[in-house]
Amino acid sequence: MHKIKFILSICIIFCFVAITLSSAGDNLRTQMPRGIWVSVFAKDKVLYSKDAVIRLIALCRQAKINEIYLQVYQSGKAYYDSKLTGCLKYEDIIKSAGVDTIDFLLKEARDSDIKVFAWVNLLSLGQNDSADIIKKFGKDVLTKDQYNRISGRNNPDESDKYYLREEHLFLEPGDQRVAKYLISIVEEIVERYPLFSGVHLDYLRYPMTVPFIPGSKFTKYGLSYGYGPKDVERFKEWAGIDPVSGLKNVKDYILWDDWRRGQITSIVRRIAKRVKEKSPNLLVSAAVIPAGERAYSSMFQDWPFWLEDGILDYVVLMNYTLDNHLAKELVRSSLCHRGRGKVFVGLGLHLMKDTPKAFVEQYKTIASLSPDGIVIFSYDDIDDAFIKDLSNL
Repeated sequence: MHKIKFILSICIIFCFVAITLSSAGDNLRTQMPRGIWVSVFAKDKVLYSKDAVIRLIALCRQAKINEIYLQVYQSGKAYYDSKLTGCLKYEDIIKSAGVDTIDFLLKEARDSDIKVFAWVNLLSLGQNDSADIIKKFGKDVLTKDQYNRISGRNNPDESDKYYLREEHLFLEPGDQRVAKYLISIVEEIVERYPLFSGVHLDYLRYPMTVPFIPGSKFTKYGLSYGYGPKDVERFKEWAGIDPVSGLKNVKDYILWDDWRRGQITSIVRRIAKRVKEKSPNLLVSAAVIPAGERAYSSMFQDWPFWLEDGILDYVVLMNYTLDNHLAKELVRSSLCHRGRGKVFVGLGLHLMKDTPKAFVEQYKTIASLSPDGIVIFSYDDIDDAFIKDLSNL
């Protein structure tokens, strides 16, 4: 009899442990970070009223979104309380809302256990050719291609029938004035708003072009950037080679390409170091090109190294495509680059807002690969139907 009771007790304990572990596993699965990018161009103008902030928080709670990526610096314009750069946009926010809505949002999010990250567009100025950094230093701070043209499409010539240039003006990361300016912007944000959970860096790359070329060896077949005057001057001093006319062999090409990658990595490293000095609990992430080889060789964005070297806490792949197979393959190949960090996946809801089932299918496909988090682009594209779908995922 005692033996039977003993066996029954063991069985009960075993079942309890199994159920507990299963429940814990389910909880862990539901706790995968789910984020949303909130642009300054959002229709609801989140930063312009307390009511809009409350609506955002309510939506996040309903859709089980626990991270907000809030754009606060875009095209060289500050949407926050800045003393370093022009803040006409922030002044408009104060006039409209009567308060600093970033402060208000951060407190509301904290009360709802939602993390908020300061989303900062760094090297892109959009089409803002009168940005404060240009007023301060002149147009020399803009990167140029091998033909001495700045990026953007406002200076077309005969060659543009062969190449498609990105619309944005880009700063030159190899210009130390640019690096110092951008680092100071990020520092100012985290000092002014200590309730941010961290910073989310965007446009940490050179301009994208079509066709894209795999490095400077192939510049006669496409466009390549990084030829800003200060960057060229510094490379000449360091390597003794003119990157415009003096690259003669594979070794030279690799040297110049590595240099350009290094300029971007240096900015990332310096920003991360300064942020962590403010508080080691602040997280530093970056939105990145999902195809690692293309990011590395064409836009000189070496995000796998940023993770491998522990510079960033995580990256968010901008995995925007309607092609589920491509989406899956890009994520699968990227997850092996976790290094000492994590890989989140950004999904393009803006491409599928009229086909919610397609988005749900892609979400499930990507979630099955076990990324470290999923971020949705963007707040503008979520409606009531999507809220219901997300709450059930």
